[in-house]
Amino acid sequence: MNADFINTMALTFKLAALTTALLLPLGIALGYALAFSKMRFKMVLEAVVSMPLVLPPSVLGFYFLIFFSPNSSFGAFLLEQFDLRLVFSFEGLVLASMLFSLPFMVHPIQSGFAALPSNLREASFTLGKGTFATLWHVLLPSIRPALLTGIVISFAHTVGEFGVVLMMGGNIPNETRVASIAIYDEVEALNYDLANQYALTLFLISFAILLFVYGINRRFLKAEL
Repeated sequence: MNADFINTMALTFKLAALTTALLLPLGIALGYALAFSKMRFKMVLEAVVSMPLVLPPSVLGFYFLIFFSPNSSFGAFLLEQFDLRLVFSFEGLVLASMLFSLPFMVHPIQSGFAALPSNLREASFTLGKGTFATLWHVLLPSIRPALLTGIVISFAHTVGEFGVVLMMGGNIPNETRVASIAIYDEVEALNYDLANQYALTLFLISFAILLFVYGINRRFLKAEL
């Protein structure tokens, strides 16, 4: 394995791990709100969260590129006030990956909350526990399979991103060049051996991740029975 391959794979998994870690608390908050809240515009929030599932990645990537570009008002504000340039940077990749992988974290957690008995939360409130204590000590331990599914699927989805990371991050070695971009580059260069090395690594890791999730969830299910 050459140094470029190792650096690219390391950057890919760094991006996936950081994206997943940042998405987890956000996914819990949104999943809780969508499962239990009776707010008026909940359907709008659900539609916004689910948008990455139906929009082509290149569409999202294009609008991220336009919105965060230093040529836009918001991008110029970030650059002038915080010296933060999100386009063609690792930080921009993290933000774009979070937005693109959001439904893969939120939906399993939302479904986990929604599947809980309605009296579980009410009983906790009756015993004097507040919303956060109920969430932390009662609800989250009860949806461990859903949490694990959200974490693992979000990680795996981020590892395999292409359109969004290409539009937002470009192809800068050791900064934004992740494995999916490297595969595209190597195929264009007719370097099929190295492209296969990247692709096979992602294939095996993705398979192992899914096998792990199904195995753990099956173990949780047996324990509950």
